[in-house]
Amino acid sequence: MKAADFLTGSQKEAVTEAIRKAERGTSGEIRVHIDERCDGNPLDKAADTFRLLKMDRTEQHNGVLIYVACESKVFAIVGDSGINKAVPDNFWDDVAETMHRSFAEGDFAGGLEKAVLMTGEKLKEHFPYLEGDINELPDDISFGDGRKS
Repeated sequence: MKAADFLTGSQKEAVTEAIRKAERGTSGEIRVHIDERCDGNPLDKAADTFRLLKMDRTEQHNGVLIYVACESKVFAIVGDSGINKAVPDNFWDDVAETMHRSFAEGDFAGGLEKAVLMTGEKLKEHFPYLEGDINELPDDISFGDGRKS
């Protein structure tokens, strides 16, 4: 399955809207990236994708990437250095568990939406929205070949 076909048009719109909603309460930046395959460790691939998407260039280093490899059936959640300094190692475990449950039921879009909204809530604790905050990264979904939704 092509990464761009993993979600329908309306599902892509719903996930993008969840990103916008989640970012309203935080200065953090959230991205979703869908790849076809991940041949190695999904955390390593997610970290590489994080850098490829220039997510490591935000002012507060508070970006989060939700990475999914649809054919390999794996995902990972990675945060930038500013987040990792502020939160415990298991910070993303409940988000990952929520995604896992939804994905196991075949609800990929719902799992992504829930994960994005949970991520926004978690980011609020450490990176609240600041007056005049700008959206530093695109909200739309990116895909393995660099295309956007």
